[in-house]
Amino acid sequence: MRKIIFDLDVLRSFVTGMDLGSYAKAADRLGRSTSAISAQLKKLEEQARTPIFRKAGRGLALTDAGETMLGYARRLLDLNDEAATALHGTELEGWVRLGLQEDFGETLLPDVLGRFARAHPKVRIEARVVRNTELVERVTSGKLDLALAWSDGFRTEYTDRIAEVPICWVGPANGAVQWHADSGEAMPLASLEAPCLLRNIATKTLDRAGIGWRISFVSPSLGGLWAATAAGLGLALRTPLGLPQKVRQLTPGEAGLPALPKLDLVLHRAVAEASPATERLASIMLQAVRQAVEAVPQSRIFEDASDYDVVTA
Repeated sequence: MRKIIFDLDVLRSFVTGMDLGSYAKAADRLGRSTSAISAQLKKLEEQARTPIFRKAGRGLALTDAGETMLGYARRLLDLNDEAATALHGTELEGWVRLGLQEDFGETLLPDVLGRFARAHPKVRIEARVVRNTELVERVTSGKLDLALAWSDGFRTEYTDRIAEVPICWVGPANGAVQWHADSGEAMPLASLEAPCLLRNIATKTLDRAGIGWRISFVSPSLGGLWAATAAGLGLALRTPLGLPQKVRQLTPGEAGLPALPKLDLVLHRAVAEASPATERLASIMLQAVRQAVEAVPQSRIFEDASDYDVVTA
């Protein structure tokens, strides 16, 4: 069977159209005619040997194969652009101060820093993995240039809304949950130290459902929270992103637990127009975050687009 070799130019048109929500806008952005873009999309389906798009009302939506193709297309283009920047890109210098929530410290940070350092070895990065409250305080006071954080609607002056991610109850990976809502006992809640956004959501959700609760374990770090949850000391509330193998996402309704809302993932910026080094790091981080979020069911990624003719929901 002949190997499939995808055309990067075609993939760029495909991804640009999805990012902008319109292939007419993609044509303008890329300096091509709409007919040329249409021809490229037809070529992509021919190369993939399977339908990528399906009709959805007056617009287009991705098939399951198209969703898979989009993820790989982003990765192929990222690697291509990273190689081009490393070989011929602008020699960036200076400092970038980056802050992240603990959920991303082990899973996202090594990949982002590695990619950035290979392309821009003269830029020095100061990274802090801390809690939401401290991230917001540091970015608003100018002590951080960028901060990736959870948000219940709060925005700093310069905030990009990246995605909406589901929240889940978390229990030990091995064994059934020992507590049930019908038991009449207060639910043991394992939590990070206050102030904690997800702790507040957990207690408010339980209160609205009429379920009693007690704080059974408090930790200053996410690592401690995972250890306590894995040991069965209590149930926790988190997103599916970055869950270690020793804990698991509980299924909807398991143990009689109530349904949960979704949570915004945002990127706070200290200033409207940052340095080229800061903007490049922000771009790499956003690419990595979107790839991680795309793998989480029921998540929704936000793009800078309006008047969609590509159906993304």
